[in-house]
Amino acid sequence: MGYYLDVRIHLGLTKQEFDQLLAWLDPDPDLAAERYEAIRQRLITIFLSRQCDEAEDLADETINRVAKKVKDLKDDYVGEPARYFHGVAKKMFLEYRRLRNRPIYIIQPASREELEPYLECLDYCLAQLSPQSRELILLYYRDQKQAKIASHKQMREQMRLNADALRVRAHRIRVKLEKCILECLSRASGSNNISPVII
Repeated sequence: MGYYLDVRIHLGLTKQEFDQLLAWLDPDPDLAAERYEAIRQRLITIFLSRQCDEAEDLADETINRVAKKVKDLKDDYVGEPARYFHGVAKKMFLEYRRLRNRPIYIIQPASREELEPYLECLDYCLAQLSPQSRELILLYYRDQKQAKIASHKQMREQMRLNADALRVRAHRIRVKLEKCILECLSRASGSNNISPVII
């Protein structure tokens, strides 16, 4: 049980918030952990069925939002907690769809020559990672939709991690990689007058 607590703290919840969430799901810690996993998998399935590319992230954000409301829910809410998660997931999906439909303006390099510094920074920063971290991040973001879920499952089995632990590990590597790329582009911009990509 302590393992789940450590993971949730990294995903934006305090220990107290996650403790309250588990206690709300079931007084028995083992059953609470089982219900948590079942709810998370169900949420992923719901988001996948609605063609969401970020099903795992949306499921985790749904859980986080519910967890932050448990202190107000636990005394008054009547019914199966899973149904409340599903209600929040519906709102999450509407928010996701609204954001996806919003125009996104992207300024991209006009030629291969202009694109080259960005690719060089990506290659440079990937090379700064350990071989294990580099392999993990490339595999983690390689696929989409169902193929992505299957790939993540295979990674979890090979690395003997649960879904949350794998996501936290990938997130840490991504943050490190993004910081390196921004610093690299900043240096390149200073020396070669390169404009940053706006996404």
